Amino acid sequence: MTKADVINEISEKTGVDKADVTASVEAFFSVIKQNMASGENIYIRGFGSFINKKRKKKIARNISRNTALVIDEHFVPSFKPAKIFVNKIKNSDKVKELAEKA
Repeated sequence: MTKADVINEISEKTGVDKADVTASVEAFFSVIKQNMASGENIYIRGFGSFINKKRKKKIARNISRNTALVIDEHFVPSFKPAKIFVNKIKNSDKVKELAEKA
């Protein structure tokens, strides 16, 4: 499912114009990005948490040149789903059908 599909589905379910839904979805993503870039975590009850994870400083290897590279400590964005969200997916009949096919 793409962002356009999400916008279409929200528009159909709520009866709100697609342009308004698009503006709301874009604003939501913008707020998430801005706050995470400023070091804040976002907690949405019943959905999950957008958090900045700290990666430690480490030494990596460039195999082709046989040299060591130092990768400094840095942060990466991460999403941790809420327990309610995880349980909904685990108990979904569609997901169970897809798992059986694979």
